[in-house]
Amino acid sequence: MKRLAVIALVCLPLACATNRPGTNKSTTTRGHGAITLTITPNPVVATNVGGSTYSFPFEVVVKETGGHPVTIDKVTASVYAGGGIQVATESYDAARIQSLGFATSIPAKGEIHYRFDPHKDVSDAQLFNSVYGDVRVEAIDDNGARASSTTRITVTKK
Repeated sequence: MKRLAVIALVCLPLACATNRPGTNKSTTTRGHGAITLTITPNPVVATNVGGSTYSFPFEVVVKETGGHPVTIDKVTASVYAGGGIQVATESYDAARIQSLGFATSIPAKGEIHYRFDPHKDVSDAQLFNSVYGDVRVEAIDDNGARASSTTRITVTKK
């Protein structure tokens, strides 16, 4: 049940995302830990599995690229309606992420992978064209420097 909560966090933006070009933004301090965040595939391919239920299989990869170990200390998922109006957001701190059984430490030049295949009810397929989401990961390196990466999630319907 705990893993379902994290799936819900990551999938919140996926439930109804649109086919807008993906964006990737990272902030780092030169000479310190750095992270990149990738959602594969992006766009995620939503497959109808019966009625109004869709499957959204994807993998989240967080890579350390600055040469210093990092610890993920916050993950935030936000959902936006057409025009960029934020309609939902949810954040998890490091303690909450670890309590759900997920790793938060990434060695220098290492990476962690999270695989998901959530099933979500999408009552109106028109929503695939009007909502998109962002996932932001924030981390701190072994020197106390902060790093973050944000990726836009989009979905296409099979």
